[in-house]
Amino acid sequence: MAIIGSIIKQVISVRSKIPARRNAYKQQIRQLRKLLLKAQFTEFGKKYLFHELVLLEDPIKIFQNAVPMHDYQSIFDGWWYRALQGEKNICWPGKIKYFALSSGTSEAASKHIPVTKDMIKAIQKGTFRQILSTRHFNFTKEQFETEILFVGGSTNLNYNGTFFSGDLSGITTGTQPRWFQNFTLPGPDIRSQTVWEDKLQDIVNNAKSWNVGFICGVPAWIQILFERIIKHYNVNTIHDVWPNLTVFVHGGVAIHPYKTSIDALCSKPLIYLDTYMASEGFIAYQERPNSQQAMKLLTDNKMFFEFIPFNEDNFDADGNVKANAKALTITEVELDKDYALLITNCAGAWRYLIGDTIKFTDLKRCEVIVTGRTKHFLSLCGEHLSVDNMNRAVKLTGEEMDIAINEYCVTGIPYQGMFAHHWYVGVDKPVDDKMLITKIDTHLKELNDDYITERKHALKDVLVTVLPNQAFIDFLASKNKLGGQSKFPRVMKGKQLTDWLAFLDNYKK
Repeated sequence: MAIIGSIIKQVISVRSKIPARRNAYKQQIRQLRKLLLKAQFTEFGKKYLFHELVLLEDPIKIFQNAVPMHDYQSIFDGWWYRALQGEKNICWPGKIKYFALSSGTSEAASKHIPVTKDMIKAIQKGTFRQILSTRHFNFTKEQFETEILFVGGSTNLNYNGTFFSGDLSGITTGTQPRWFQNFTLPGPDIRSQTVWEDKLQDIVNNAKSWNVGFICGVPAWIQILFERIIKHYNVNTIHDVWPNLTVFVHGGVAIHPYKTSIDALCSKPLIYLDTYMASEGFIAYQERPNSQQAMKLLTDNKMFFEFIPFNEDNFDADGNVKANAKALTITEVELDKDYALLITNCAGAWRYLIGDTIKFTDLKRCEVIVTGRTKHFLSLCGEHLSVDNMNRAVKLTGEEMDIAINEYCVTGIPYQGMFAHHWYVGVDKPVDDKMLITKIDTHLKELNDDYITERKHALKDVLVTVLPNQAFIDFLASKNKLGGQSKFPRVMKGKQLTDWLAFLDNYKK
């Protein structure tokens, strides 16, 4: 470990002297041309005449006019189902060996997202670049001599005779270079565990024998892991077991609702680093310390980005993209506006709407924050409430009431001839329900001008049901959604809402 720490520190030092490329638009042209060139003889490439596009010096506008936008269902029904059946050269050269399972749609229990060797290499490259970016945090050589714990999905993938499937974290962890696996935890036996509760318990049982300095995972599960370790060893904080724990690399959801609770389990401050990893690839990472935890887009790593202004001109009331929606390039975006992210990647996703909304915080650095989901927002009557608004209101309320609010969700309902929002909030100690919802409502009025306008008119009331945090975990368990990449949805609609209400009815009984 000491040798590895010295090597990493030296590589980071050398890499910091290499100037970064600054022209993101040129980088994006290069990435698009490489993607078109490699896929030109696939079924998709032949249909959309990629062999002509690769001859253009700047193919972006022609590409946008020629290739339609896709959501999951449209690209699956038109193309990916063939790759799932084992056909070769559909949207990407060769046969797709891996599919990452992601949250389902109304038509399917789970989405199957193609994962190729090129995509795995791009993810490994992104991971390595994030490690190199730690030069901005001035870590010592000794810090890199500690161990890295990845709390992710099982590497024991499902195989049906045609392809392997599982969490993206399980796929990528199982395909990491052998040299990298040698100094990462929890080790092959625990990584391969398919029962999530058993995996957590194995990590707890081994925790004291590890020198963990970096931990990576979804915030909710890292908090639960810390709590179990503290209880198991009868100590006060996680640093009594892992005294050198310094960095928490997180992703999947915003850290705001969890940070207070996680900090309370530590005896010294953690450095929080945000990572934007989706089932479709490594999109961005936090490159430097900043108050917003904004992340740098990987504009030169086998992915081409487009940005659709998230407004009523481009999306309907249910968050579906309209046929005439206009997508912008990296040079056309503006600060502090919400955009739905459209990607083209090295696994056969072409102009693919991944469902996230982002906001640029620094155009020169190409830094963004994730503000929510295209279908996880509330706009019953024009209030345009984003998950980012909700997270911030919850964080401020928790701080003012000295309570930890780790989990919550919101739904919109008809109410006395108008509308209301119903909040379900996880709090593990007695709380004044009326004060809780009043403070959340007040902060939302401060954060969102549309919200305060509608609260005076069509949005008549805001209701709350306070639940133990365990209720949210139990709901995920009831849907077989426990795991390293599972997180609770912040906005409930449709069948998901029906299942949630049915669960709560039985839960109360």
